[in-house]
Amino acid sequence: MAEANIAADIAYVATAGAAGLALAVTTWAARLHRGIKRREQEVELQASHALIQSAACTGALNAFDDLRIALSPEGDVRAIYGPFEPLFQLVEQPLPTARHPSTEDINQAAAQLTARLQRLHPERMASLLDEGEGFETVIESTDGSWAVEGRALGGGAWVRLSRITHAIGMEAGPGVLAEQSPAPTWVVDGTGKLVWANSAWLRETRAESLQQARDNGISFDRGADAIISEALRLNSHQEGFRWSSSDGRRRAWKILAEPLIGGRGAVIVFAIEMTEAEETRDTLRRHVEAHDETLNHLADAVAIFGPAKRLAFHNTAFQQLFNIDAAWLDERPTHGELLDRLRQRRLLPEVVDYAQWKASELEFYGAAQVSPDDTWRLPDGRTLRVVRQPHPLGGILLIFSDITDELNLRSRYNAQIQVQTATLDKLSDAVAVFGSDSRLRLRNDAFEAFWNLSKDRLDVAQDFDDVAQLCRSLLPDNALWMGLKARVADPDPESRVPVSGEGRTQDGRHVVWKTRPLPDGATLVAFSDETARRALEQALAEKEAALAESQALKREFVGSVSYELRTPLTTIVGYSELLEAMGDLPDRSRQHAGAIRVAASHLASSIDDVLDMAQIDAGEMELNLGDVRLPELLAQLAEDIRPKVEGRGGNLNLSLGEGLPVVRGDERRIGQAVGYLLENACRAISDGGAVELEATTSGEDILIRVSDTGRGIPFHLQAHVFDRFVRRERGGPGVALALVKALVELHGGSAEVESAPGKGATFILKLPTKAHKTSATPELILE
Repeated sequence: MAEANIAADIAYVATAGAAGLALAVTTWAARLHRGIKRREQEVELQASHALIQSAACTGALNAFDDLRIALSPEGDVRAIYGPFEPLFQLVEQPLPTARHPSTEDINQAAAQLTARLQRLHPERMASLLDEGEGFETVIESTDGSWAVEGRALGGGAWVRLSRITHAIGMEAGPGVLAEQSPAPTWVVDGTGKLVWANSAWLRETRAESLQQARDNGISFDRGADAIISEALRLNSHQEGFRWSSSDGRRRAWKILAEPLIGGRGAVIVFAIEMTEAEETRDTLRRHVEAHDETLNHLADAVAIFGPAKRLAFHNTAFQQLFNIDAAWLDERPTHGELLDRLRQRRLLPEVVDYAQWKASELEFYGAAQVSPDDTWRLPDGRTLRVVRQPHPLGGILLIFSDITDELNLRSRYNAQIQVQTATLDKLSDAVAVFGSDSRLRLRNDAFEAFWNLSKDRLDVAQDFDDVAQLCRSLLPDNALWMGLKARVADPDPESRVPVSGEGRTQDGRHVVWKTRPLPDGATLVAFSDETARRALEQALAEKEAALAESQALKREFVGSVSYELRTPLTTIVGYSELLEAMGDLPDRSRQHAGAIRVAASHLASSIDDVLDMAQIDAGEMELNLGDVRLPELLAQLAEDIRPKVEGRGGNLNLSLGEGLPVVRGDERRIGQAVGYLLENACRAISDGGAVELEATTSGEDILIRVSDTGRGIPFHLQAHVFDRFVRRERGGPGVALALVKALVELHGGSAEVESAPGKGATFILKLPTKAHKTSATPELILE
């Protein structure tokens, strides 16, 4: 029973579940049917709209002159939109007789057009179909030019063809402007062929018509063709510059190539003449280069800063003046950077506030006028003059001049002028300097005193004529003043020569004047008062005449007295010798007679010396010239003096050099001079002393030395040892040594003495082996 109930329950549940499932399925099916019905309605509506839109698109595509062809990836024609008449014109086929060609004819013409495009532009068509790369070009038909544009879309490709004659039509406003433009203007298609050109282009190319230019392939310029090709390849604006020759004249052109909007590969080209601008630019460039080259040759440093305050130019002197790295200057530093670099290297003036000083330097860029010159004193001792002036192209031009030497020279010049003025003021002569313009430049105080003129009067009278007018009151000599003016004002070199003259003033002064041309074109005029000098000269002349007369009387007196004394002396010597020879004379009397003989002989010798000096002074001594063999002469003199030397307990040494030449001279006078020296040396020595006679050659001279070991000569007497009639410690009247010097000088030689107190003395006679005209007396000149 229980099991039956369970089964009944299960059946009931199953039946109820089945009924619920059936109800659910029925409900779901009803809902699905309604959804499908609604979707079908929507699809039908969308399809209807798509058909309407497709019809509208097709109508829109067919409503215009554009021809559109849809291509498959393989290049087959899928669809054609647009008028069919141009299609047959592009493939150069006659239009079918039917009003509306069949679809087969249209498809066949479209296939031929596609084949033509692939034949004309294989690379572009391949890139379009394989890589989806669009292109634009132009093709020709019997009805005109057509722009071709290829675009990739949805795995296929579209090709659109449209007429381009409207872009260059002469009826449009832009076309009229292009035709009337003086600049050559033309249009080329995608292949670079000429489509249209204005009259200016035809005139430049000398083409009679556009058709002739097309038929003959005339182009404006090869360079312009290259620019056009680049514009076609890149489909972008291109420009370039070309020179051409026309009518024997070079002309410059700026070529502008601009792809036409909607031209589909066509390019409009403008040739703008730039000849005048280029010639002006070239002239300006040459002027700038010449200007820069000129500035580079200037000794002054030049720097130009542009409107941006950057260094635009500097010459070589600027780099050398500040010793700045040329590479750093080529980087075009700013004015402020340059000042900072110069400050780091201590090449700017030392200032307390550098920032303020720098700001003031940079303020000159706003100045409208040339600023006053400035002076920079650098720490290294140099002084620079700085000139600032606005540059015509903007910016500022700076000129630096090293005026260190100029300032030093100016200082030295001013000091020289002051010294010159002070020097002239110290002169006793009246000096005035006149310039080449006859203006009085300089005068000394003596000039004012000489002419008795005040300073104010001379300051007013600055011209030579005015100064001469003031001086004529004391020296009214018109010829003198006319001659002076000719020397001052005449620039002729023949007139600018030194002249001098004499005159007498109204107050009785004797005046001497002279002129001297100066190197700068000025003329110096000097006046001197020679009154006292002339009086002194006259007195000296009178004294000289009196002295000459007294000398003549002295020589006559000396000669007379000497000859008068020689006769009694000869008698005295003779009788004294006679007394010494008497046998019955006592010894003491014989000694007295000998002393008388010696004294008389010595007096006679002194008289002979005085007579010789008198003859030399009168120029009356004559030399008996001959060949003198010094070795023999000196040996004989040594033997003559040897007894006297040995009698005083001394020794005599003779030293003769080898190869002593023969001397042309007076043997007696040379022997007389050497003998006097030997006598003098003999008197100087004492017991144990020595006298040395030496002869050597020295160049063209012979040196004869006579030395002794006596007491020597004091230094203060050595300068006067050859003077006449000077009392000496060695005895003698003081004539012998003077005669020695005179006799040697007659032979063209000289006499010297070397001595030290206590060490003896050495007398040196220098005789020439060959007499010279400049040093010897006329009778010693040898042939």
